[in-house]
Amino acid sequence: MPSTASTPGTATAILAAAGVKEDVSYYGSFLDEREKLVLTVPIRIQDAWLHNDADAFARVFTDNGSLLMQDHQLRGRDEIHAYMAAGFAGGLRGASVKGWPLSVTFLRDDVAALVTEGGIRLPGETETARERQIRAVWVVVRQGEDWRLVSHQSSPIYG
Repeated sequence: MPSTASTPGTATAILAAAGVKEDVSYYGSFLDEREKLVLTVPIRIQDAWLHNDADAFARVFTDNGSLLMQDHQLRGRDEIHAYMAAGFAGGLRGASVKGWPLSVTFLRDDVAALVTEGGIRLPGETETARERQIRAVWVVVRQGEDWRLVSHQSSPIYG
């Protein structure tokens, strides 16, 4: 029997293909393989932030993906990429995001909605400051063996 790392269609395989180290603690209580598959989306986004990699960030989205970042509504992978590239070169340089899943809901076999909690950490921070803590809603879809982000919206927890 092949190892999990080489089995196509597993969370481990999706993360390995993206060059992302799997942190199994991220899954929390969501240990069903289908849940883990959809959770590869926020894991890949966190990794892109960690490396300030706008290319990797944008690749997680579908071509027509949507990102609401603060008061900026970004539409399409190219617009998302341009915004994040400018951010990582400017005010977000060295920043990262950290979070964890609160819920995973399958709307269909190939569509899921996630709710996560976390936020942006500035360079040198090991915890997320209260004013940057958010909850986010993610809509993800299966495309072949992979899962992609269609829509992401976050809201501050504390005003």
